[in-house]
This record gives sequence, structure tokens and C-alpha cells, in this order.
Amino acid sequence: MNASKHRVGFIGVGLMGHGMAKNIVEKGYPLSIMGHRNRRPVADLVKRGAKEAKSPAEMARNSDVIFLCVTSSVQVEDLIHRKDGIKAGAHKGLIVVDCSTADPNSTLALAEELAPLGVRLIDAPLGRSPKEAEQGLLNTFVGADPKTLKEVHPLIATWAENIIHVGPVGAGHKMKLINNFVAMSYVAVYAEAFTAARKTGVPLEKFHQVISAGGLNSGMFQNVCKWVIDGDPKAHEFTIANCDKDVRYFNQLADSEKLTTVVASAVKQTYTMALAMGRGERNMPMLCDAVANFNGVTLQPEPKAAKKNKKKKEKKEK
Repeated sequence: MNASKHRVGFIGVGLMGHGMAKNIVEKGYPLSIMGHRNRRPVADLVKRGAKEAKSPAEMARNSDVIFLCVTSSVQVEDLIHRKDGIKAGAHKGLIVVDCSTADPNSTLALAEELAPLGVRLIDAPLGRSPKEAEQGLLNTFVGADPKTLKEVHPLIATWAENIIHVGPVGAGHKMKLINNFVAMSYVAVYAEAFTAARKTGVPLEKFHQVISAGGLNSGMFQNVCKWVIDGDPKAHEFTIANCDKDVRYFNQLADSEKLTTVVASAVKQTYTMALAMGRGERNMPMLCDAVANFNGVTLQPEPKAAKKNKKKKEKKEK
């Protein structure tokens, strides 16, 4: 298959997918897309030259490679199995690249199911943020056979700076879960540390200064601090609900290998607690607020207007 002639489909043009799809179409590949509820990225991509497909089946019939960038294995399985899904429009030679953070067991089962149709499914989950997606500078951890990876490499290179071949199908999703477990564990630790600082009277700015000056400093710590210290709600645009899903998938992976995961179990409970508090749609750094609130303290300073109104109310009550 000549890479220059690839007809490309892309399902899931949200925070990460929009930038990825934008780079594909702007680098000359014929692109068809499907969005979800948000029409803005779809309209933008159509303006750049993409065409909108009516169904996954239609996209499959008219594509050589389809990228999936959705929330979880639940959505991936639905896109493949639904009545007008990818399987219904599958043809020999089609390659499906799953860029979602998914359950590796589901990935392996889908790859096995599609193989008799001449369809290859590989996994290429993502690292970095929507900013790097727009710039074409994402990381990806690929699970594929070398031949298939060689075929799709030029396409993936339109949106990825670092393409790391982890191993066969499923290996990319395993790596992604391990990677996200580390990241989400750090954020859970930061949440408890910020809460301890507030509860014991240590200024949060000083906590930030001390960690930033030593070996514990990291990009993730600084992203969390952009919210806790600076109040930037877009510091790391990944929801607590997605964090909970990823840590749950990691625990399932560990269970399937009969691993003892004391830390992973505790981290999962932290995110599940935040979900129970109604914080699922808030971004990952805001886990710090959930943990603090659960412990009876607040990290974010009150807005000036709120403070002013509180003082007025207290004055009236006197």
C-alpha cells in the first residue's frame, strides 16, 4: 500500500483528536472524519479540507486507515460492532489504529476478531497534551507487527514527534496504562501533600517553591501547580472521570497477571471518591480540591467578590 495514496478516516476529533486530524489533512492526506456532540472541531476540519462521514461503516468502505481517538474500550467496541459500524464496512487491507486509552484484553480480542476479514487492528495510545496534538508533537506507544507499523508510520508521523514501538498488538495499551498509573499516582500524592500543607499552615507557595527546587520537580507537578497556585482551569485538560477509568483499567490488567497492587488500589479509591463527590468532569489537577474538601479545607483562595459579599453579609448579621 502506497502511503501517499492512503485514504484516512478519523473518529473522535475532540481535545486530542482535532489536532491529530488537522495535521493529517494539512499534510496532504484525503481525510474523512466523525465527531461526537461538539460540532466546532468538525466544522473547522471540514473547512480545512476534510469530509464528514455519515457512519463508521461508510468511513471503513472509503478508507485505507482509520484512526480511533475515543474515551475507552466501550466506545471502540461500539464503533466496530454497531449495525453501521466499522466491521459492517470492513474490507481486506483496512488498518484500524486505536489511539484511545483502552483495555488491552479488549484490544487483543478485537484484533483477533477482525483478522479473518483481512483487517489489521493496532494500538497507538497517546502521550502529552492537546497543545502538542495541535503542534503535531505527541508521543505514541505502538503495539503492532513491524510490517503494519512501517505502513502507517508516515501517517502517524504527521501528528507524533516520538513513535515508540513497544511490541505486538496490545503492548501499546499496556504501556499506556502503566504510564498513566504513574502519572495519576503522582497527582494523588500531590493532592494529599497540598492538603497536608494547608491543614498544617504551610503556605502552598512555599511548598511549590521547595519541590520545584529539588529532585522531585516534574512537568506533572508544575501542571498541577498551575491550577492549585495560579488557578488555571486548563492546566492539564484530562478529566477525573478519565483518570478513574485509566486507573481501573490498570488494576484490571494487574489482576489478570495476579499482581499485588497496594498503591494502585489506593490511587483508584482516591479518584473514585472524587467521582462520588461529583467532580468527574473537572480536570485532573482539581483532584487536589476534592481531597482537600473531603478533609475539611479549601486550597483555592476565595475570589475577591465573594470575600467582599461575605464581609457585607457578616456586617449585616451583626
